[in-house]
Amino acid sequence: MSDTKLEMIVGVFVLIGITALTYLAVKLGKLEVIGGGNQIEIQAEFDSVAGLKTGASVEIAGVPVGHVKRITLNGDRALVTFAIKPGLKLYGDSIASVKTRGLIGDKYVSISPGGSQKELTPGSKIRDTESGVDLESLIGEFIHGNVK
Repeated sequence: MSDTKLEMIVGVFVLIGITALTYLAVKLGKLEVIGGGNQIEIQAEFDSVAGLKTGASVEIAGVPVGHVKRITLNGDRALVTFAIKPGLKLYGDSIASVKTRGLIGDKYVSISPGGSQKELTPGSKIRDTESGVDLESLIGEFIHGNVK
C-alpha cells in the first residue's frame, strides 16, 4: 500500500516538473501558443536588414510592442513584416529603423510613430525606413582605406 502512495507522489512531481519545463520553453522561446492571434501586421521595406532575424523585438520609445514576423526579398529590397499589439497608433509619416543593442548586440526594429493625420491601417506599409549600420563592412572599409 505504501509503494502505491510513493509512486503516486513521484508521478505528481514528475507531472509538475514536465508542466514547468513546458511553460518555461514556451516563455523563453517566445512562442505564442495562446493569445498570439490578436496582433496586427505592418510592413516596411529596407535597403539592408543585415543581422535582423525573425522574432526580433519591435519597439516604440524603448518599449517592446511586437516582433518581426517575416523577412522576405521584394526585388532588391528587404520586406519586413511586423506583428504589433492592436490599438497602437502609427501614422503615415512613421519611421522604422534597424538598430543594434550595444556595440555588437542583437538587432531590433525601432519605430517612431509619427504625427500626421493619416493613421496606418493593418497590412499597410511604413514608407520611411533607415537601415542599420553594418559594422563588419564599416570595419572592412576602414582597414582597406576606403573610408571617405
